[in-house]
Amino acid sequence: MYLLVVALRLMCALLVVTIPVEAAESAPRSISLAQALQRALAANPRLTAAERDIGIAGGLKIQAGALPNPDLSFELDNALGSGPYKGLRSAETTLQLSQLVELGGKREARLAAGEAGMGTAVWQRRATRLEVLSETAIAFITVVSAQRRIEIFDEQISSLDQLIPLLQRRVQEGASSPAETLRAQVAADLFRVDRERAKTQLATARRDLAILMGDSSPHFGEAVGRLANVGQPPPFKAVIQAIDANPQLVRWTAVTAQRNAELILARLKRIPDVHISAGWRHFQETVQLSAQGQPFEDHNENAVRLGVSVPLPVLDQNTGNIIAAEEALAKIGAERSVNKLVLISVAGRAYDALNGALAELKLLRTSVIPNARSASETIQSGYLQGRFTLLELLDVRGSVLQALLREQEALQNFHVAIATIEGLAGNPFSLSRESSR
Repeated sequence: MYLLVVALRLMCALLVVTIPVEAAESAPRSISLAQALQRALAANPRLTAAERDIGIAGGLKIQAGALPNPDLSFELDNALGSGPYKGLRSAETTLQLSQLVELGGKREARLAAGEAGMGTAVWQRRATRLEVLSETAIAFITVVSAQRRIEIFDEQISSLDQLIPLLQRRVQEGASSPAETLRAQVAADLFRVDRERAKTQLATARRDLAILMGDSSPHFGEAVGRLANVGQPPPFKAVIQAIDANPQLVRWTAVTAQRNAELILARLKRIPDVHISAGWRHFQETVQLSAQGQPFEDHNENAVRLGVSVPLPVLDQNTGNIIAAEEALAKIGAERSVNKLVLISVAGRAYDALNGALAELKLLRTSVIPNARSASETIQSGYLQGRFTLLELLDVRGSVLQALLREQEALQNFHVAIATIEGLAGNPFSLSRESSR
């Protein structure tokens, strides 16, 4: 009995110790930007699809080098008729093997087109990789910014919650009316409403980030990152020069090679190919003349059959396909120009947003936020002394909140613009003061 009690006590103690540990182990871990990018590269389905495109291009390249298969044919003549051709008595059987011989370098042109198609798929995969990295960084920044907005609301709500007991004491002392307590409570509740909206935005941002990492729902904890540090970007001219190395533009070189090979192949198709055939023919019954000139039957004679056929390019010279291939090749320059203009437009908008965010941050940090906080402290101190009204105090608190939220929005816009430009340029660029995201 004593041993049973001891065992039960040890079991209870073990449960008390292990349950928090298991709960801690099951809690989702925080995630950094580097971890989010690594997961996206490992599990994003768009990258998987791009890898499959490379595999498809590799298969087409292999098939382009395949030689045409030979044809094996069998013919039965002068059989199953009537009279002397009844049954197989006079049958002639032919077994023939034929082979298409391609002329003019058609196989080499197909191989060149397949090689260029492989290069196009590889560059497209690199472009997709950059897009995934940029989108993941933007999603991560959005999550960090949403977390910070909730913290700002919590700070303001906590500040008002600390003020309410002071208001209640003033009401008890007859220095304030009960309506002021209700007004402060309403202001705190409105902040809570805004916080709930911010929580919804955070949940959406977390799901978007999880989807980019290949998950249908978030399986990570807090996103760990700092958005406070900013810096001056390089000149926009340097950004434009870096965009020329974007895989979306570089891939047009491979596309040009592919279209060139397709045009050559279309022109070569006008050159007729040769069919060579060789066969063996067996005669079941033949009629020959004797030395005296009398006909007689001979059986089981054999002969070799040779043949060459060449199509005459009179009616079809593949003119339509040649014109289409020429137009497709000429179209590449315009397509690349459109692609580059789109990238420059996106980079320009991001660069403008970046500079606008910097201007906002400078004004907010040097004037708006310090002045709002100083005014808040002064009015709160004066309110306790009866020199300001509660309405003035709540108004200045709201100004502080709006200033902090505007700062956070500007920081988010700045770092989203940085991630967008880096995704277009193909690599990170340094700021005058290094930014730590």
